[in-house]
Amino acid sequence: MISSPRPPAGAAPVTLDDVRDAAARIAGVAHRTPVLRSRTLDALVGAEVHLKCENFQRIGAFKFRGAYNAASRLSPRQLAKGIAAYSSGNHAQAVALAARELGSSAVILMPEDTPRSKREATEGYGAKVVTYDRYTGDRVAIGEALAAERGLSLIPPYEHPHVIAGQGTAALELLDETGPLDALVVPVGGGGLIAGSATAAKGLHSGIRVIGVEPEAGDDTRRSLAAGRRVSIPVPRTIADGQAADIPGELTFSVNRRLVDDIALVTDDAIRAAMRFAFERLKIVLEPSGASALAALLAHSVTPLPPRVGVILSGGNIDTGRFAELCGTPPAQD
Repeated sequence: MISSPRPPAGAAPVTLDDVRDAAARIAGVAHRTPVLRSRTLDALVGAEVHLKCENFQRIGAFKFRGAYNAASRLSPRQLAKGIAAYSSGNHAQAVALAARELGSSAVILMPEDTPRSKREATEGYGAKVVTYDRYTGDRVAIGEALAAERGLSLIPPYEHPHVIAGQGTAALELLDETGPLDALVVPVGGGGLIAGSATAAKGLHSGIRVIGVEPEAGDDTRRSLAAGRRVSIPVPRTIADGQAADIPGELTFSVNRRLVDDIALVTDDAIRAAMRFAFERLKIVLEPSGASALAALLAHSVTPLPPRVGVILSGGNIDTGRFAELCGTPPAQD
């Protein structure tokens, strides 16, 4: 089993140089995703908005960046034995594809209620899937035991500096294209994407505000930042399954408590509205977690909103049936 490398005491777990190194490592393997603009969106929210579309990343989400950055650093012997991961979906697909790209194999622990499309995609990349009950099982303990038993290298979804650095390359690309922004709005699950994004953004432009977005039912990071320590909550029940975390990661929280300025909350209804807006006006498909940062702008949950804002649309892995179920009929108006 691979252990997460730890920095010396007092050192930052991830630096801007680490993100730049990850960018060089994934170049030509991961996609450089587009940045979209919309005059309609700008008018609705009262700001110039730049949307980083990670729904166009390989496997349909930002997770491939971190998974490949971490997997590509394994030794030939480790790759020959195989890779393990635990994930609700997108990290599972990312590790499965990274393993295939590197000539390795993958075993993925996934919740029993993972959307069917995500499990089928993971298996389609050649991985073997093992399931567990997310409401009663400890995925970290189960995943670590699985990796140890089979002699696999475990790549966690966010508690690893190479994963965090890889995720930060999305913000690095965004800021390379847009120049300095006043704020960066990022969805938060376990905290890896925002930790990497904040490292890149504040390393390039110290004055930028980094704002995380969580579903209202799963505000573990907001509570933890307010308390100054990691706070555990019941496993949230939200349509944003990729953000259904019950406690921030230890490593990610050590970064986010220093670099994240605020957390905005969004309801499931606001996420649905953002998914519909993205489909109807931007002509793109987002999964619930991928739409949460956009939802925060459309619901005016980020106030005051500065003049130039970057938003990471983190993924678009959702099947047509689930998309229609969530977005087919707008909620009734009072």
